Amino acid sequence: MGTVTPFPAPGGPRPGQVGFDRAELGRILDLYGRMVAAGHWRDYAIRLERDVAMFAAFRRTAENPELRIEKRPALRNRQGMWALIGEQGVVLKRGHELALVLAPVERRLMKLVEN
Repeated sequence: MGTVTPFPAPGGPRPGQVGFDRAELGRILDLYGRMVAAGHWRDYAIRLERDVAMFAAFRRTAENPELRIEKRPALRNRQGMWALIGEQGVVLKRGHELALVLAPVERRLMKLVEN
């Protein structure tokens, strides 16, 4: 039988694991909730790895993610640790601040709500 690891792991995240802090996750989930209310997104996934934390938003569960928000702290001093990646894997926006990286999605949400 396998080993059962409690969630969340005692003592916080594993050493060397990248994750979202409370404010970052709150901002991302707020945007996700508004996109769900607009009828555009229906599911999400969070993936935490050694070098990257990802939030993926799906239109339908069985598809590729329409959008991925990635946090890579190793790129903090270069082009920025935040990236907005489209469905085809193309980097749509990269930056040092989460709010600026999420701006294109916020604008699209405004267009969805107006229609």
